[in-house]
Amino acid sequence: MNSAFLARLHSPDRPVIVFDGAMGTNLQVQNLTAEDFGGADYEGCNEYLIYSKPEAVEKVHRDFLAAGADVIETDTFGSSSFVLAEYNLADQAYALSKAAAELAKRVANEFSTPEKPRFVAGSIGPGTKLPTLGNITYDTLKAAFSEQAEGLYDGGVDLFLVETCQDVLQIKAALNGIEEVFKKKGDRVR
Repeated sequence: MNSAFLARLHSPDRPVIVFDGAMGTNLQVQNLTAEDFGGADYEGCNEYLIYSKPEAVEKVHRDFLAAGADVIETDTFGSSSFVLAEYNLADQAYALSKAAAELAKRVANEFSTPEKPRFVAGSIGPGTKLPTLGNITYDTLKAAFSEQAEGLYDGGVDLFLVETCQDVLQIKAALNGIEEVFKKKGDRVR
């Protein structure tokens, strides 16, 4: 685990850690057009903005950091291959996740100081398919989350955030996918 993040987490001087929130909402209030998303085929795919309009994502990160957030989340809530497949981007899951982590890390480093270090959480959302309802198999889900997590890991996240899941099997698949990456890398997030 990231020793700097763990040190901050356990700091008696600053017991509260503030995370950002609502990446999607903060992108929507920018009134982005289909062109901003890279065309009508990608409109609504917030994760693709990493390529088509990275300054929109940077603005969200900077605004949260300027407001005092300690941790910003990557723009990867839906960067798993099975979600990206809805935009014919399934083969971009690793690359988009890595690029989003690198972008967030760069912005966090701009704001980070020794007195107030800033961190990046790799966001892994539930996706659009429920294994309990048979929309996707557990093994497919785990493999997709593992690919997403590897991109986030390679992009330099400080921690992972599995969020907004409504199916226990989603959570299990995400956590096991992350653990699979740690095993493959021979290390945990640093």
